[in-house]
Amino acid sequence: MSAHLSRIIGSAALLLFSSLCLAHPVPESPQWLTYSGGEGPGKGRHIVLIAADQEYRSEQAMPMMAKILSVHHGFDCTVLFGMNEKGEVDPTLPVYPTKGKESEFKTHHIPGLEHLASADLVIFFPRLLTLPEEQKEQIVSYLDSGKPIIGLRTANHGFRGPLPYQVGGKNVHFGRDVLGGSFMGHHGRWHADSTRGTIVEERKDHPIVTGVTDIWGPSDVYRTYQEGTGLPEGCTALVWGQPLMGRTPEDGPNPEKKPLPVAWFKNWQTTEGKTARVFQSTMGSARDLESAGLRRLIINASYWGMGMEERISPDSSVEIVGDYDPLASGFNYEKLGVVPRMPAAYR
Repeated sequence: MSAHLSRIIGSAALLLFSSLCLAHPVPESPQWLTYSGGEGPGKGRHIVLIAADQEYRSEQAMPMMAKILSVHHGFDCTVLFGMNEKGEVDPTLPVYPTKGKESEFKTHHIPGLEHLASADLVIFFPRLLTLPEEQKEQIVSYLDSGKPIIGLRTANHGFRGPLPYQVGGKNVHFGRDVLGGSFMGHHGRWHADSTRGTIVEERKDHPIVTGVTDIWGPSDVYRTYQEGTGLPEGCTALVWGQPLMGRTPEDGPNPEKKPLPVAWFKNWQTTEGKTARVFQSTMGSARDLESAGLRRLIINASYWGMGMEERISPDSSVEIVGDYDPLASGFNYEKLGVVPRMPAAYR
């Protein structure tokens, strides 16, 4: 073999090896969406985003966030959806059985959860799911891996029944124990108030709030702990959420409602004593995420969770890629235009 031919073969092999090394870790499928990372600090890291709620349009929000994370920051991203028996993304599936027809209730389904095994971070956005045992075990395997966890909005009541997860002989509750607070009610007027977020003064230098200057969203504040108490031990509040008297940024504060934490961080200790970084934001509806400040907060939290806080920049782009016109939150699906669609419709 000539030296020239050897060089050609060697170059081709190197290109093939490089392409395999840089290939997205999840194969393409009509059941989920994949976004290959461009150039950026996240190159070689994989983020999985789970969109499986019925109220706050996570099926629109999570692909939008995945595009920002891949195009502007270099992360490979995969979006997994809650789907119906036809293979459609279906936010209209009921979460409770009809009284008297309990035997007809069907479990929910998130194809692709096996790919959590290759994730460097998972962003959870489920709501009151009843999943098959195998899928619950795939989620628990990730939760107990020591890798970082982000929960958005309804994630803190993401599962209707318990997960098969125990630490130290005690059952683990995903919202209360892992995320640091479960849904205990609407702190204000549901679908009537909005939320003004302000950074906790003592945390203004924390990496997660780098470059965050304005947070507002049309969803209301969640209460996650009993009145007269506070966040559980180990949780550190980052953002206060003040209920407003309407659903525009200019509305004044509700004088009867004091601010509550809407974003915080903590650590989670696994069965083997590994420490996972955890961030929860009870804001995060699709329309909340029209706020550049909230998008930056979550993207910064992604870097922080993976131990990449030195790569956080106040000047990094959090601009939306392509069109983004999310539907309003709520359960009046026909009026809102919410119908089952194939995953490709959300690309």
